[in-house]
Amino acid sequence: MNADGPNHEPDRESDHELTDDDIEHAAEAIRSGESVVYPTETVYGLGADATDPAAVERVFALKDRPRDKPLSVGFGSVDAALSLVPASDRAARFTRGFLPGPVTVVVDRGDTLAAELTDGEPRVGIRVPDHGTARALADVAGPITATSANRSGAGSVRRVAELDSRIRDGCSVVLDGGETAGGESTVVDPDRGVIHRAGPLVDEIREWLASEP
Repeated sequence: MNADGPNHEPDRESDHELTDDDIEHAAEAIRSGESVVYPTETVYGLGADATDPAAVERVFALKDRPRDKPLSVGFGSVDAALSLVPASDRAARFTRGFLPGPVTVVVDRGDTLAAELTDGEPRVGIRVPDHGTARALADVAGPITATSANRSGAGSVRRVAELDSRIRDGCSVVLDGGETAGGESTVVDPDRGVIHRAGPLVDEIREWLASEP
């Protein structure tokens, strides 16, 4: 992994106008088992191959994140997500109704995504960000980790200048999309009717959970 060297500098794709080549460069790093930083509609994310146990473990290590705090997974489209996870009919309807958007949907993990994402627990959060760069990256690279690009317990990152040096040095590519809006996604388990974290669209989500069979 390129980040092993003490003088490693990540490739920074900047100027806030990211190209297809920039996306492919980051996707290639992910396919090689490395980590990248990418913008979303909320904060900057830390992306790695969500099907690769070793890549997932490196994300936990970079963030110094306890293993009992699971990582979510980002997809390029709702169809891509629902083709890979065994979502129930209710969860699939919810997902199609609220994604893309700042919502994390908890569903059964299935067998394709790395068990390390959830410390072996059977359910995982999935995201389809309402952000072109994030979706394009996941579309090209495949499912990627969708966790904020900060050390565990630290504040979320809205600008690449705010990245912790360990995160920056541990990533092969930083996609600089400019300042993001901030905030956290709403986390909801539609099968169980539980909102784990309230945030954007929470009123609409509560209405959906109460009215849909």
